[in-house]
Amino acid sequence: MEAAVTARRQGAAGSRGPGISGVGIGLRTCHIDEVLRNLPGVPWFELLADNHLTSGGLVAAQVEAVRNEYPLALHCVDMNLGGADPLDMDYLCKVRDLRNRSAAAWVSDHLCFTAVDGRNYHDLLPVPYTQEALRHIAERVLRIQDFFGERLLVENVSAYLRFAESSLSEAQFLAALAQEADCLLLLDVNNLYVNHVNHGEELHAYLAALPLDRVSEIHLGGYESKEGYLLDAHNNKVSEPVWRLYEQAMELLPGVPTLIEWDNEIPEFAVLQAEAERAQRIASRVCVTRAQGGVQLRGVG
Repeated sequence: MEAAVTARRQGAAGSRGPGISGVGIGLRTCHIDEVLRNLPGVPWFELLADNHLTSGGLVAAQVEAVRNEYPLALHCVDMNLGGADPLDMDYLCKVRDLRNRSAAAWVSDHLCFTAVDGRNYHDLLPVPYTQEALRHIAERVLRIQDFFGERLLVENVSAYLRFAESSLSEAQFLAALAQEADCLLLLDVNNLYVNHVNHGEELHAYLAALPLDRVSEIHLGGYESKEGYLLDAHNNKVSEPVWRLYEQAMELLPGVPTLIEWDNEIPEFAVLQAEAERAQRIASRVCVTRAQGGVQLRGVG
């Protein structure tokens, strides 16, 4: 345990960026005290930034304490990348301050809109995949990156409708956005599978269309089965078809850090650790197979 703690501290020290590798866990407020008390052997954590934007008090103290022990990344839900409202610079200032205080390796948000006319809908709402939307979102991402002084990770989202106006697939849109805004990508494998079931998204074609060199993080979470569709509820263990899709993704993205997300009906921390350990076993097995020259894509579903 002491060696693991030393390695974590070395990774967390110094400039932002070092130490993010392997399978991390999305650290939620209910587990922070346990993590600080037990210092579990998790290589890194991701904070949901919107839960930690205060600049003082207990929340800030917890961030500093976790930062002293583990490398961190930040995940946001309110940049409103696809929105028509002006960018919320007060929000972005708070995120930038948190990034600096937490020494976060990177900051991510979603390909979606979350607010209209100043009203926040507290949901990740889909955007049309059109050239007009591409130019609009790329401009907003560029402005955010200029403000942060670094590239943003943009995540694919689960969706329950598609726009008739879309002229690009989601993967084509993400590839074009990465090129035009020079941003990075966060591939949520669960979201990809949910869209595969809900909309017939072709998995092999999706992965083939992505600029894999831009994918800097992978998310894994659990969905909930509803009548006729899947809901990206983040309230279950990773499903078996998503595990199979994750293995396929890792064959294409060896060494890309992975994160376990769980946001609703959050279980004991040990459950999240077990999910992370399973992901690590898959990633390690894929690395061995690649080294032996045996990589091949498999079906999912």
